[in-house]
Amino acid sequence: MKSKEELTVKTIMLVCAAGMSTSLLVTKMQKAAEVRGIQADIFAQSAQEMEFTLEQKNVDVLLLGPQVKYMQNQIESKLVGKNIPVAAINMQYYGMMNGEKVLDQALQIIENK
Repeated sequence: MKSKEELTVKTIMLVCAAGMSTSLLVTKMQKAAEVRGIQADIFAQSAQEMEFTLEQKNVDVLLLGPQVKYMQNQIESKLVGKNIPVAAINMQYYGMMNGEKVLDQALQIIENK
């Protein structure tokens, strides 16, 4: 029997400059979640479209690709009061396109929010 935690869909948004460079990472994260039996809605979005998406969709965590890491403070200030943690994706995990580790990073942040 799955725990309540496993049954709750986790919504993870990855943000990058154009929304394209993270697509492979998203696929690997989705595969890792599926193997573990974790229900997750994982998707990539460009920084330009991020605000519109956040108005339309509830997100549990927002992870920033290396190209937009410099925007973290600006994004956090826009999300004040929304209880959406923002974090930069670990550079090593991103560079290696390690979906398992980035999924772990996202789940840890969600767990601690």
